[in-house]
Amino acid sequence: MTTQPTPSILTLTPGDVPLAHWRAIYRGAVPRLDAACAAAVAASADTVARIVARGEPVYGINTGFGKLASVRIPAEDLETLQRNIVLSHAAGVGEATPLPITRLMMALKLVSLAQGASGIRPATLALLEAMLARGVIPVVPAQGSVGASGDLAPLSHMTAVMIGVGEADTPSGRLPAAQALASVELAPVTLGPKEGLALLNGTQFSTANALAGLFEAERLFQSALLTGALATDAAKGSDAPFDPRIHALRKHRGQIATAEALRQLLAGSAIRASHLQGDERVQDPYCLRCQPQVMGACLDLLHHAASLLETEANGVSDNPLIFSNDQGGEALSGGNFHAEPVAFAADMIAMAICEIGSLAERRIAMLVDPALSGLPAFLTPKPGLNSGFMIPQVTAAALVSENKQRAYPASVDSIPTSANQEDHVSMAAHGARRLLPMVENAMAVIAIEWLCAAQGCDFHAPLQTSAPLTAVRQLLRQQVPHLDDDRHITPDLQAAIALVRSGSLVQAVAVPVLPSVA
Repeated sequence: MTTQPTPSILTLTPGDVPLAHWRAIYRGAVPRLDAACAAAVAASADTVARIVARGEPVYGINTGFGKLASVRIPAEDLETLQRNIVLSHAAGVGEATPLPITRLMMALKLVSLAQGASGIRPATLALLEAMLARGVIPVVPAQGSVGASGDLAPLSHMTAVMIGVGEADTPSGRLPAAQALASVELAPVTLGPKEGLALLNGTQFSTANALAGLFEAERLFQSALLTGALATDAAKGSDAPFDPRIHALRKHRGQIATAEALRQLLAGSAIRASHLQGDERVQDPYCLRCQPQVMGACLDLLHHAASLLETEANGVSDNPLIFSNDQGGEALSGGNFHAEPVAFAADMIAMAICEIGSLAERRIAMLVDPALSGLPAFLTPKPGLNSGFMIPQVTAAALVSENKQRAYPASVDSIPTSANQEDHVSMAAHGARRLLPMVENAMAVIAIEWLCAAQGCDFHAPLQTSAPLTAVRQLLRQQVPHLDDDRHITPDLQAAIALVRSGSLVQAVAVPVLPSVA
């Protein structure tokens, strides 16, 4: 019996959490709040209590919600009000959100509430923190948010488990909410004034999905640099277009970094050395020659999206917001729940994912075409009798086309909700949710390129590629042998895809350090 490694514990300072910590939480680290935030949380809860005691109508505390904000709720019904908003808003549909994303959503909500502007009580916040620590992860249907007034439905499903309603995944399996909490010695909470609204209002579902897409897109980008370099050598492409002088003149940081990585990946290749002189080709196709320009632009786009999401992850996005002061404090209604920045970030990531896959597919098409690559047709020693990599290129084309359709910007869409009270929404939630399926498609394209590039380099034996790219080839060849005669190719594709998705491809190259987004 194998024992699972103990997850690392990360202490989070609310409002100042680096992107690398969010990545670590997505990969399994357990978040813990810095104890220094306790005073601000307690002060915010005290302010809500004073507002309730004053008896004046304040949205979300003693009124209805949305279009029903003008309805005053008596003091004896305030607990029921908060419970009702959770139950009525837990209206999501579709497949359950993947556990890593739900955990990340909970951690984002934890950090937002802990900044002392939401009116949450310390005990309620402690329950959310304890659920993360003990592995009680609510089952959250993935569909139902338009990204303003926050991610109401998904966050309501999270909150429902906190009051003992719904289902949660636990170390003991999926259980009804109350039973799930009891299995780790926790108990449901009775929500006080403002708490239900504070928990279900905000952009944390959209942001968690966008961050997940960003982290996986980073792995995709790095993988594509490796397979792109290997494809360049397979086609006996030139490394002259990666000369630093070219990129210094244009000044884009992503382009400069990408060219540097490609130069280092190809350095020392005997294949490259074999055609330094006497090569009749004057210029390579764009899919080889313009890798720094295209991939560098994708890197810059991912960096900008990362900056937007890091800011959003450290912000407070529920409504109303509570401001404590010596005069008893006040609640201010605004619109921080509108997820437009997240929608824009998700659209940027989607474009980058689409272009990374698109460029890789063009390299695959180039490699299987003897007129362009100089290699045997469809990379098979016996074309005609064998089809070689003919149809894997078609598969790559299909996946790229699917991603093109998905890359249409979600942020330009809006549909009014809540009887036109919420008359412009961001559509950030599904804009972010599409990212992981897009990455899955693009990673399959990269895996196909890896197979084709390794096969192409095989034809240049005994000449070898560079040391880092040899490590990349050897990793693949441990599971997928050279293709001589046609065989059932799906297992080859599946093996290569699994290596890309797991990060093994990127980990095969320790040096040079590939560009990252954080």
